[in-house]
Amino acid sequence: MATIPEHEIIIINPADSKDGWKALRQQCYDVRLDVFHHEQGFSAVLEFDELEDCSTHILLRLVPSLKPVGTIRYTKFKEYSKLSRLAVLKDYRQYKLGRALVETLHRYAISDATKALKSAGDGTNTENVIRIVSNSQLPVKPFYAK
Repeated sequence: MATIPEHEIIIINPADSKDGWKALRQQCYDVRLDVFHHEQGFSAVLEFDELEDCSTHILLRLVPSLKPVGTIRYTKFKEYSKLSRLAVLKDYRQYKLGRALVETLHRYAISDATKALKSAGDGTNTENVIRIVSNSQLPVKPFYAK
């Protein structure tokens, strides 16, 4: 396998309102448009939905160039969380960067759930389970099985 390029992963949570978060989120959108619209031919209109503003976006960029090459979206609902919009530019899929994005989302979901339990003062939850669902195109279904 080829050497994994140096990269950084940035978590973009609109609730944090950090300077520059909209520009970072736009980089996520750009990757998604490149993959789903330009490469795969899906409608650009259907790529964006009402969940964009309430979701956490995770961006993977190469360093030192800061070229965005991958993204994934995390949306928290009352009963579950959802992994969606995973996209990695075609030239970079060989490096398993999608796996790095999913693992980052997983760690973020655990952290997010832990914070929510602590702030609610709920020490009674003994299940230690976070339910994360995802939808995918059939050709990439084996990726999620790993």
